Amino acid sequence: MKEINVEIVTPSKSAYSGNAKSVTVPGAAGSFQILFNHAPIISSLDIGVIKIEESDGKLLIFAVSGGTVEVLDNHVLLLVESIETPEEIDIKRAEEAKARAKERLSINYKEKVDVARAEASLNRAINRLKISQKELSK
Repeated sequence: MKEINVEIVTPSKSAYSGNAKSVTVPGAAGSFQILFNHAPIISSLDIGVIKIEESDGKLLIFAVSGGTVEVLDNHVLLLVESIETPEEIDIKRAEEAKARAKERLSINYKEKVDVARAEASLNRAINRLKISQKELSK
C-alpha cells in the first residue's frame, strides 16, 4: 500500500504519529492535499483544519492555529502552535473567545486594540467551533 508517514508536533507534545493515505492541511495560500510521492515542500500553515485519512480509511480531524509543514520522501512533519481534536474543544470557552474578539473588533474599541491579534483570536475561535460542530454531526 502506498502510504505516507505523518508526524504532528506542538511545542509541548507529540500530538500524532502514524501512516496515512492522505493529509490535507490549511496552507497560507489555501488548503492542499499531500499524497504518496508528493514533491518536497516546506510551507506555512494558517488557522484551519488538518484532515488525515489513515491507511485503514479512518478520517481524523484536528483544529490547528498555524505552523509549518515539511514534506520529504513520503514523510510529512507538521510543526503546529496548537492542535485539538473535536472532542478536546471546549465549546463554551470557544464561544466566549469569539464574543470577546468580536467585541474588541467593534467600532468602539478599534483605536485601543491590536486589530490583527483580535482578528486572529476570532478566526481561531470560529475554527474551533466549526471543528467541534463536525464532531457533533457525526
